Amino acid sequence: MKKLLVLLLLTFNAQAQTIAVCKGEYALCAASPTTLTGKTITVQGKTFKEGVAVCPVLTGDAVANMNLMQGSCNAPKGKVWSLFGVPPLTAYPQAPDWTVQPAVFRSFKVGNTPTTGMSNMWSFLCDKQTKQVNGVTLASCHGPVMESPWTGNHVVLGETAFTQAPVGASYPVGGNVP
Repeated sequence: MKKLLVLLLLTFNAQAQTIAVCKGEYALCAASPTTLTGKTITVQGKTFKEGVAVCPVLTGDAVANMNLMQGSCNAPKGKVWSLFGVPPLTAYPQAPDWTVQPAVFRSFKVGNTPTTGMSNMWSFLCDKQTKQVNGVTLASCHGPVMESPWTGNHVVLGETAFTQAPVGASYPVGGNVP
């Protein structure tokens, strides 16, 4: 999986995106399902359905797409960015009870149902929730559904995608393999 992450980051870098490592609090949505909000979201001039994912707030080094974050790792008060830990975490708090569980990668073919669709929360702003669950601070993250985190385009039905969300999760947060 580490090789896939490096390959995807190299692909992403080749497309003139600005990658940085941020330090501090961030939301890790890699194993989260997403619920449609009924709204749309525009990302770099393209419109997508909007989804919301609940994600644990962690602290450490994390990979960011600075183009989507106005060039800064600093989030406004009460908010965090949804990012990916560096190095990738092997275990972290996950729904439904937010206990620490192993990170389990899986791949799937992108389809047009909630369980075969995907969402992208990478480098989108999240609202920290005030109430902790099992000692874990959570954040509500809003981002695009069926958008490639690497290209910013709509994902193509039949493409391979990956996630750490369990089988059956709705619009699991992840990425496609371009």
